[in-house]
Amino acid sequence: MINLSLSSLPHTWIIDIDGTIIKHNSYKDGANLLLQGVREFWNVIPSDDFIILISAREQIYAKSTIDFLKLNCIRYNHIIFGVPKGERVLINDVKPTGLTTAYAINVERDDGLDCLSISRKK
Repeated sequence: MINLSLSSLPHTWIIDIDGTIIKHNSYKDGANLLLQGVREFWNVIPSDDFIILISAREQIYAKSTIDFLKLNCIRYNHIIFGVPKGERVLINDVKPTGLTTAYAINVERDDGLDCLSISRKK
C-alpha cells in the first residue's frame, strides 16, 4: 500500500488513463473498462484539486473516452490525447518551507488504484 501524505494546499494530479484508471487498450476491443479502486480513489481527491488526464490514445478516441469518463463520474479539469508512449517526467521546485512539490508513482498495469491511499496533513 502506498500512502500519499499531502499538505492541506490544493493539488494538481497528472494521471495516465490506460493501464492506470482504464484497462489498457480496452477501447480497442470496443469497451472501456474502469479498473478496480479508481472510483473510490477519485472520491477521496479533494474537490478543489486540479486533475489532468493524459493518454497516448489518438484523438479519434477522444469522444468515446470522454463519454466513458462522464458515465463513470471520473471528473477532470483537462485531458490530453496523443502523448508519447514513453516515460512521463515531472519536474517541479521545492518550496522554501521544504514542502516536497512533486511525487511520481508507478502502479502495475491494469491493477487499478487499490494500492494507493491519500491523507492530508493539517
